Amino acid sequence: MDIVGFLKSQFICHLLICYIFIVSGLIINFIQLFTLILWPINKQLFRRINCRLAYCISSQMVMLLEWWSGTDCALYTDPESYRKYGKENAIVILNHNFEIDFLCGWNFCERFGVLGSSKVLAKKELSYMPIIGWMWYFLEIVFCKRKWEEDRKTVMQKLLNLRDYPENFWFLIHCEGTRFTEQKHQISMQVAEAKGLPKLKYHLLPRTKGFAVTVQCLRNVVSAVYDSTLNFRNNENPTLLGVLNGKKYHADLYFLLFTIGRRIPLEEVPEDEQECSNWLHKLYQEKDAFQEEYYRTGTYPAVRIVPPQRPWTLLNWLFWALLLLYPLFKLLINMINSGSSLTLASFAFVIVIASVGVRWMIGVTEINKGSTYGNNDNKQKQK
Repeated sequence: MDIVGFLKSQFICHLLICYIFIVSGLIINFIQLFTLILWPINKQLFRRINCRLAYCISSQMVMLLEWWSGTDCALYTDPESYRKYGKENAIVILNHNFEIDFLCGWNFCERFGVLGSSKVLAKKELSYMPIIGWMWYFLEIVFCKRKWEEDRKTVMQKLLNLRDYPENFWFLIHCEGTRFTEQKHQISMQVAEAKGLPKLKYHLLPRTKGFAVTVQCLRNVVSAVYDSTLNFRNNENPTLLGVLNGKKYHADLYFLLFTIGRRIPLEEVPEDEQECSNWLHKLYQEKDAFQEEYYRTGTYPAVRIVPPQRPWTLLNWLFWALLLLYPLFKLLINMINSGSSLTLASFAFVIVIASVGVRWMIGVTEINKGSTYGNNDNKQKQK
């Protein structure tokens, strides 16, 4: 292992990275709170400011993937569609198989300049998470309880609010509703059999109502649906901890993340809810076939393009590092010079708390600690 690789694997480096992320994130959340006064005065200015503030947070995560880990990101698509990415509003359908698929999605948004304004359909619990959850609140992210009878009205209202959004945005949606596991897959295929739907080998049965409402509310605002699927070469199983350790992964997006596979004009997606549901089921059957092909050949039937890496994620992180590390080191030196046992013990306690916090943040992304949504054997109705 070279010296750089050794340093990347050291816990003290992980602590410093997390310190910068947490402190800068809380500062930005605090600034976002004060931007609320702009909402009744100039809503569009409020939105533009919060897009930039959100970028300062999410780009730090992307920096870890791009610059710290050095993960390769390849996109498989057709050149004509490629020219439109980042220049139009779009709904992006993502698979949900890996611990860092959200991070790869952000990386894709960054390379086409829509990271700060990107939207997601996320579970309500995430809105309470400091930094990212609070950031999403100010970005007008669509949160749901995953109980459609309760969610429908709220989700529709929040989607309709995005119709006059001043920035180009991508609305990222995991139609499967939860991350893929073997247990959830077995249950999902039982539902498929009960409904007379073709079984899928590599995906869960899509939950169509949220997608149909998204299409309905954003029609004439969104230009296209991007069908995307993320895969990693050589059977890699990427984790956030691996990224933090500087491990390099190799991501391919076609209908999978680093390859936005198909650009589907929104007018080709049916307006009727049942027809839209049938369309989505057919799409997932096609996605499954492409996944089969990828596992067989290791590639996608499209042109391989590597979107250019932009410097802004690194520059943003360096800015916050310079701003926040100096006072930290100065405080540490003063504490050591003081010679106070109580002061040193307090500092050690803070380090322990920080370590626990880092482990908790990583644990949120781990598959074996993920949501139990989709594990209910008795729940046969797909939402």
